[in-house]
Amino acid sequence: MIAWYDTNIILIQSTFVGLLMALSLQVPIRFGVFSFAGIGCYGIGAYVAAIMTIRYEWPAAAAIGAGMLIAGVVGYLLALTVRRLGGLYLGMATIAFDLIVGVLAVNGGDLTGGPSGLFGALADVTTLHLVLISAVVIGLLAYSERGAIGRRVEAVREDPELAASMGIDVRRHRQAAFVISALLGACAGGLNVLLRTTIAPTDIGFSLVVLALTMIIVGGSRSWAGALIGAMIFTWLPGFLEFSGQWQKVIYGVIVALAAIWVPGGLLGMMTDAYRSWQRSRRDAGSGDGDRTPLGSRAEGTPA
Repeated sequence: MIAWYDTNIILIQSTFVGLLMALSLQVPIRFGVFSFAGIGCYGIGAYVAAIMTIRYEWPAAAAIGAGMLIAGVVGYLLALTVRRLGGLYLGMATIAFDLIVGVLAVNGGDLTGGPSGLFGALADVTTLHLVLISAVVIGLLAYSERGAIGRRVEAVREDPELAASMGIDVRRHRQAAFVISALLGACAGGLNVLLRTTIAPTDIGFSLVVLALTMIIVGGSRSWAGALIGAMIFTWLPGFLEFSGQWQKVIYGVIVALAAIWVPGGLLGMMTDAYRSWQRSRRDAGSGDGDRTPLGSRAEGTPA
C-alpha cells in the first residue's frame, strides 16, 4: 500500500487539486451562473502564492490566504461588472477574464517571471494538508446542498423570477457564487503551485477551462460528488490511455460527447436515477406482496 502511494502520489495530489478546480466551476453553475472565472482565479491564486513565497518568504498558509483574498475581491468586482450578462454572453465574458489573467502573467516581467514563469516556490505543504482542505470544502458544500440553503440555491437556478418574488435576493446569491468560485479556484492554484514549486503561463491557459468543464459534465454538475467523480476519472484516465498516443484528445472528446447526449445529468445523475428506480421497485414489490391473499385461505365468516 505504501509503495502504491509513493508511486502515485502525484496523481493523488492532482486528483484533489482537480476537484477544487472543478468545484470552482460547479458552484456557480449550481447557482445558475454560467461562469468560468474560477480558472482565472486559479491563476491569480497560483501566482500570488508563488510570488509571496519566493520574493517575500511568506509561510504557505499566508501565501495561499493572500491569493484567496485577492481572488475573492477580483471575483466580487467581476460579479458587479458582468451583473447584467447571462447565459452564453456571461460565459464568454468570464473566458475573456481567464485569458486576460494569462496575458498579464506573460507580460508581468520580473514579478511573474514572464513567459518562463516562476521557479522555487518551496513551502511546507503536504498531501495531508491538501486532503484536509478538500474535506473541509466538501463538508461545507454538502451542507449548502441541503435544507433551506439548498432550496434557495435551487430556486435561484431554476426560476430566478419566482425566487425573487418569494423574497430571495437573487443578485446577492449570484455575487456569492462568483466569490465562492474565486476562493475555490485561488485555493486550488495556491496549493498546486506550492506542491509543484513552479508556475508558468502555460499552466493556467484555456486548457484548464476545458478540463474542469469536462470533469463536471461527465461527473455531474449538480453536486460536489459529481465534481469528485469527474476529477478522479480525468486525473487517472490518461495513464490507462497511454497506448492511444495522440488519439487521447479524440477519446476525451468522444467521452464528453457521449456523456452530454446519453447521460445529461452526468454519472452521478445516472447513479442517482438508478438508485431511486431500485427503491421504487422495492416499494412496489413490498406493497404488492402485502395486497396478496395466500391461496386457499378465506376470511373468517366467508361462506365457501
